[in-house]
Amino acid sequence: MSEALLAEAEKAEGAGAAEAAPASGGRPFWRRLRTRRSALIAAAIVALLVLVALAAPLLSALEGQNPTTFHPALVDSASGGVPLGAFGGISGEHWLGVEPLTGRDLFARVVYGARVSLGVALAATLLQVVIGTGIGLAAGLGNRYVDQALSRVTDVVVALPTMVIALGALAVVPTGFPRPVLIAVVVGLIGWSGISKIVRAQTLSLKSRDHVAAARLSGWSSWQVARRELLPALGAPVITYAVLLFPSNIVVEAALSFLGVGIKPPTPSWGQMLSDADTWYQAAPTYLLIPAVLLFVTVLALTVLGEGVRTALDPRAASRLRIGTGRKKEADA
Repeated sequence: MSEALLAEAEKAEGAGAAEAAPASGGRPFWRRLRTRRSALIAAAIVALLVLVALAAPLLSALEGQNPTTFHPALVDSASGGVPLGAFGGISGEHWLGVEPLTGRDLFARVVYGARVSLGVALAATLLQVVIGTGIGLAAGLGNRYVDQALSRVTDVVVALPTMVIALGALAVVPTGFPRPVLIAVVVGLIGWSGISKIVRAQTLSLKSRDHVAAARLSGWSSWQVARRELLPALGAPVITYAVLLFPSNIVVEAALSFLGVGIKPPTPSWGQMLSDADTWYQAAPTYLLIPAVLLFVTVLALTVLGEGVRTALDPRAASRLRIGTGRKKEADA
């Protein structure tokens, strides 16, 4: 987990006694989100990438290629497998060129790689949300001993070196296990601590409210209180953090694949393509640049979208931003 996400989680935990952000309706949320042009552009980019991932078979069929077929005639065996032609072998049949050494179509591998990279990150994020929300609710609603025990477990998970644990876990698992599923599970199991801290802090604040106290005094179980009173109010902070966590998981998947313990060929992913391209950046620079640029654009768009969602879900954050900007302009004047 990145330092920025951990800092946000610690800030939320320290503000546990503060008033929780009010839940926003759908219409005000969309109205505030539409005022942020950068978030709308980022949302359009993310939607396009998701569409490309979902339509990967159709797009590769439209080009007439698939990501696993070798084309040895399209690479120069005398030079070690460099693609023939300009810009990595770009042509009417191969829209982004071909892969060095194997001649596999790069466009087909890119669109299928989007499906793998985005799918792994989405599955890992959902698992982190489920685990983190469950443990945070249990800690906030439990007695002092339960809270202390779960909080210490969360602190231990925060202190774990994420990449080292992931590398060790992925290295010892048999190769026959589906790697995308394995990566999603490993990243999900070691990355839930930030959401847990946020949920615990908000739960401690919300459970002192009159309507929650009345529900508990009326005989509702902890599960009923959590489901009917707490989870609706926790939706905004959890969604905000999940949107910010999603690009972090894409980077983790790419890093694991780059280090050789993530997605294995012939299954394509952007990180696995970058791992193979590190020895071809001079002979075939497009093979490195295409997945690198796509990864950069995806993470940037998701980060900008997450910031826009955070501001739209928390009207007070937008108000503070406007007040701070106004004061800065007055000071400059």
